[in-house]
Amino acid sequence: MLAILNVILPVFALLALGYGAVRLRLFPNEGVRGLIIFVNSFATPCLLFRAMLDADFSTTFNWGVIVPFYVGGVVVFIVGILLSSRVFGNKPGESVASGFSAMFTNTVLVGIPVVQRAYGPEALATAFSIIAFHAPVLITAGMLTMELLRRDGAPLLKTLGVALVRIVANPLLWGIALGAAANLMHIKLIEPAEAFVTIMAAAVTPAALFGLGGALNDYKLSESWGQSLTMSLLKLLVQPAIAWLIMVPILHIDRDLARYGVLLAAMPAGINVFVFATYYNRSVNVAANTILISTVLSVLTISGWLYVLGL
Repeated sequence: MLAILNVILPVFALLALGYGAVRLRLFPNEGVRGLIIFVNSFATPCLLFRAMLDADFSTTFNWGVIVPFYVGGVVVFIVGILLSSRVFGNKPGESVASGFSAMFTNTVLVGIPVVQRAYGPEALATAFSIIAFHAPVLITAGMLTMELLRRDGAPLLKTLGVALVRIVANPLLWGIALGAAANLMHIKLIEPAEAFVTIMAAAVTPAALFGLGGALNDYKLSESWGQSLTMSLLKLLVQPAIAWLIMVPILHIDRDLARYGVLLAAMPAGINVFVFATYYNRSVNVAANTILISTVLSVLTISGWLYVLGL
């Protein structure tokens, strides 16, 4: 238990510091968005580039870990849509946005720091192989489902075009692609490029956690808390449970490798949940509350998963 606390407490202490700094007006609220943009668009691409540059591709892309992660995500997406529609009485577009809240993982701002703290740098290559597909696959799936189900949907070709633009413009994918290309061409960084990438990559954990903590000040509980709690439990408990079930009992993936993917699946809902909901103006309150509730509850659920998976 002490080992689990040693992993969890520094991560969530940084979250709490960011939340308190903004709450007490020690850090400007308008600065939070800029900090998160810095993490997602500049620091994390350098971290991903560094990881892909040094990765052993023969072991990094293990489809026995990657596929179950996404199967778990798709299952809770469908279940979230059905629960939102049939239990909470939402319209099709609102149901898709709610289901997306249960599917999309905070892989960068929380996932990377927790996985690295729990299992060390050797776990990051597997985590990055999942992150490489995360935003393009899940955002595209969410957009296509939204356009197919909501009654005022845009033409399918337009949706595909928007999804393609989002994928190409994603700086995380650029970091992965450039790092992988340099790896395959056996390019080695020289100073000062090596130092630049290393320093930028080191900024990810503190900046990401502080920024996310500050951003939580913008999310307030409302009348949608019951539905948001349901989506949060799907995200924190059901999605990683499905991933574990497929990886270990069915595919017999080595437990030491499987736990990297399962732990990543156990992370709370990501900020793109809110971006997706506001883009379509559907279930924005559910998305915001799911981020808040799942992040708070993840202090307990991540601890539980670390105990189950073995630290």
